[in-house]
Amino acid sequence: MLYAWARACDDLIDAQDLGGALGDQAGAPARLAHVRALTAQAFAGTPTGTPAFDALGVVARETGLTPAMAEDVIAGFALDVTDWHPREEADLMRYCWHVAGAVGVMMAVVMGVSPRDEDTLDRAADLGLAFQLANIARDLAEDDAAGRCYLPAQWLADADIPPGEQLKPPYRPVLAGLTARLCDLARPHEDSARIGAARLRFRQRWAILAAAGIYGAIARQVAARGTRAWDSRTRVSRGAKLVWIGRALVQALLPVPGRCRTGALRRRFTRRSFV
Repeated sequence: MLYAWARACDDLIDAQDLGGALGDQAGAPARLAHVRALTAQAFAGTPTGTPAFDALGVVARETGLTPAMAEDVIAGFALDVTDWHPREEADLMRYCWHVAGAVGVMMAVVMGVSPRDEDTLDRAADLGLAFQLANIARDLAEDDAAGRCYLPAQWLADADIPPGEQLKPPYRPVLAGLTARLCDLARPHEDSARIGAARLRFRQRWAILAAAGIYGAIARQVAARGTRAWDSRTRVSRGAKLVWIGRALVQALLPVPGRCRTGALRRRFTRRSFV
């Protein structure tokens, strides 16, 4: 039900269907305002006439989700509406926080984590950050076709890649290096999240560890494909997913590996304003 709300927000604002091709972006600010209004209605317990938003209201009443948590997510959509692009790594990470880390926080609360347990919520956000970094690495070509780029402008400048030219053949080798950098950024966040997952009930822990393994595999496959990473969409096969689900079952029964015993990372770049 929480995912249905997030998916509906994305589709409404981007004028798309279930995450497909972007529609006409004219009127996006008005659609953003509409999403905010429907979300506020849902938290107020007022029927919206839109099932995904009414579902959010039900989940919020049952679990303690707050309007502020939802607004953290919507703020990420607002950045895309304004045609925003990250200037440096900290901007990239704050964007990832809004569009994925904040969803991780909401999901953790749905799973029973107390809104006052900031360390566990930070680790849930870390998993969202790892997921989003993998998504950005995988979807560079799709984002470019939509006129969007989430690689920091400073990274591109340091690599001598002109704005908007990153997918052109002469720059593919350098771009592959930047993609590997994205994937390297994802790994410590994935590790941090494993500590938070250990605090969940068994079935939840198993599910989260499986998702972490599958998304981690996406990031590593993108990095391994190098300059061919965007010739076709990088996918984890059904068989490989089953392997990761099996591995996650074992991981859910064992202590957290020593390499993962680090502090949560999310707090370094969130709760700050974009400029």
